[in-house]
Amino acid sequence: MATRFEIALHGGDPVALRAAADEALDEVQRVETMLNWRLPTSPIAQLNARADQEPVRVNPELFALLRRCRGYWELSQGAFDITIGPLMRAWGFHATDGQAGNEAALAAARQACGMQHVTLDEASGTVRFNRPGMRLDFGAVGKGYVIDLATEILRDAGVTSALIHGGTSSVRAIGHPPDADAWKIAVEYPPGAAADQPLTVLALRDNSMSVSAVWGRTFRIGQDTFGHVIDPRTGTPVHRALLSIYVADSAMEADALSTALLTEGLAGVEQFQTIRAHARTLVLAPGKMSSGFEIAAHGIAWRTLAGGNSPIAGQPTNA
Repeated sequence: MATRFEIALHGGDPVALRAAADEALDEVQRVETMLNWRLPTSPIAQLNARADQEPVRVNPELFALLRRCRGYWELSQGAFDITIGPLMRAWGFHATDGQAGNEAALAAARQACGMQHVTLDEASGTVRFNRPGMRLDFGAVGKGYVIDLATEILRDAGVTSALIHGGTSSVRAIGHPPDADAWKIAVEYPPGAAADQPLTVLALRDNSMSVSAVWGRTFRIGQDTFGHVIDPRTGTPVHRALLSIYVADSAMEADALSTALLTEGLAGVEQFQTIRAHARTLVLAPGKMSSGFEIAAHGIAWRTLAGGNSPIAGQPTNA
């Protein structure tokens, strides 16, 4: 996952809290070892190396995780897809911050993607790739998955007030801090937006938030900038939106569907309201408004840029 995880906890017994946090962070390391495709001995590396040649038996935890990922792939109509590995490699994101893709390599990578080409055999507990060169990449969902597991460890230890995050983009809250009724999480505008206030401040209490964005790992071709989030259906970097926010009970669901929401762009807000009535969502996209952005949201208020001065609170709405 190549990211930093942190936990903030409140309670009356510092020794017990530290022990719970250590156990939760040990779980992060365990899952990192399982899902790290760069580690030759990891279950994912072995699956990627063999499953396009023969069915590969995997442990029950990994099989269940793959089944959940298939569910999110179906729910998002392919906008979220863990078979994105060949495209990430073709665009150079596995080794660098990205580069212009060779057309032949991109065409081959597109042929090697698609969850519909993965067979999950429930009876044997095996996984088979039905296209050569297929590779799984859990970069879009691994943080949320392990945050959910770590949260359960904290709850089992009796923790009633905590916040855990991975890379600040995947966050889950337990209860609330002693001095407030919820954990407050600020989400900033894109770099260079000249904003003196955050885009939004979310209140989390026993739920999760994920933010997906196109900046961070980027490269340029002429005047165009390309980010590391790729639309698995087209094989090209996402261009419909700059940032998406998804709030859900599960950190894994928030991770998976914020990625899908970023891929869909502004229209995704209404789409996800149809398929997930409880969803709280926001999408920030390039636009022709004076701020240079357009925003669509449901259940999340935002602040618009107003000449770089006092932001105006937007109302949650379907857009």
